Amino acid sequence: MCSVFKAQWRLACVLLLLSTTAQPAVASEEARPNIVLIMADDLDSGGLSYFPNITRHLVDQGTSFERFFVTNSWCCPSRSSVLRSQYVHSHGVWTNTPPEGGFARFYQQGLERSTVGTWMRDAGYRTALMGKYLNHYPGGVVPETYVPPGWDEWAVPVKNLYREYGYRLNENGRVTRYGWGEQDYLSDVLAGRARDFITRSTSPFFLYLAPVAPHLPANPAVRHAGAFPGAKAPRTPSFNRPDVSREPHWLRSRPQLDDKQIDRVDRLYRNRMRATLGVDDLVGSVVDTLAETGKLDNTYIFFTSDNGFHLGTHRLRRGKTTPFEEAIKVPLVVRGPGVPKAAETGQMGATVDLAPTMAELGGAVTPSFAEGRSLTPLLRGEWPANWRRNVLVEFARPLNRASAAQTPVPPYRAVRTQRYTYVKYQTGEEQLYDLLTDPYQLDNLAATASPALLADLRGRLEAMRTCAGASCRVADSRE
Repeated sequence: MCSVFKAQWRLACVLLLLSTTAQPAVASEEARPNIVLIMADDLDSGGLSYFPNITRHLVDQGTSFERFFVTNSWCCPSRSSVLRSQYVHSHGVWTNTPPEGGFARFYQQGLERSTVGTWMRDAGYRTALMGKYLNHYPGGVVPETYVPPGWDEWAVPVKNLYREYGYRLNENGRVTRYGWGEQDYLSDVLAGRARDFITRSTSPFFLYLAPVAPHLPANPAVRHAGAFPGAKAPRTPSFNRPDVSREPHWLRSRPQLDDKQIDRVDRLYRNRMRATLGVDDLVGSVVDTLAETGKLDNTYIFFTSDNGFHLGTHRLRRGKTTPFEEAIKVPLVVRGPGVPKAAETGQMGATVDLAPTMAELGGAVTPSFAEGRSLTPLLRGEWPANWRRNVLVEFARPLNRASAAQTPVPPYRAVRTQRYTYVKYQTGEEQLYDLLTDPYQLDNLAATASPALLADLRGRLEAMRTCAGASCRVADSRE
């Protein structure tokens, strides 16, 4: 009798502790959380306040990361890092196109055998990927009906995805054609598929939603075609920089934008904002569905982007692939059980951290090759003593001439620390910016900085570019 009383007392204490402690943690088998990852395409880190659903449902209800960075400011290398929790030098998907990048490279190296999808599925989660997968999928490498391992449900465009109309969608191994009607708009179709998946799920699920907006051509839904009339791209201090005399040759050789080019920048800005309204509606649909099905309180929602985007900044009319903040810094907002609401964290994070975080929250096993770290302490509002201090960014120009023409930037490796960005180009040129005093990166200090500072940053970069697996979590905390 006494032993029964003690057992009941211990159970009551555990229940009381759980009811009074609000913090993200690996859930029990009985109440494992659902996890939703929403990844926009080419969405820069500013401007979320323009989008009501993202603001109301995510920013106001979760924690925003002020300093969250990509491993490569180009789609396919970045998305490969998300799927595998590896830096580019480890997963080897260097560009968007074959032979050194794209879906073909990811597939031919056998990387699909172990991704966040397989980890979560092995842990008992029902998994789904809807939207953009990897660039040039299926690319003639596999049939259009191909579904990679790890995904119970699959709704991925195989043709014309960026137009958001007139595309073909691989729906669980069956290819369906979508036309040019309002009901065919890709973001809306994905929202509908997500609603169905969430509604039908009776066990914990992991949903990776990847709308293509605001990637060019940034086609909006019909209902959003007239939004943001007269809006202009933000005129930050880096917009159409007047002085680039101390920059590497690739930037020094670019003329300032003329009035016509600036007008085109503003038109593109409006189109991107309008297209992002479709993503905002998708966010609203997901949250509404979770609420209607009683699953919202036990669901973590991550919202981010694969890379940023230049719109007139640093003399670039449009584009990415640079080591500047506009290209490598992306939004990350997380809401869920125990995550502080309307909060911000200044701790550094990177896209390699997403998969380990979601794996820990779901009780999945993270393989030894993973190089990121779980963000769960930050989602509890903590400031760990030995946290990330360095993020590695790597870029290589594609061998394909047509693809190479899209970027003027030579190959480089960069390290983004809590205060500095240091870049070393294959040409031997360097960039160094003090983000504390120069947040818009207008003053390249590489030629005038102290030798001790340069030696420290070069050492950090070397440690990061040669790391693998767990050693990356040593290199990334180097002071």
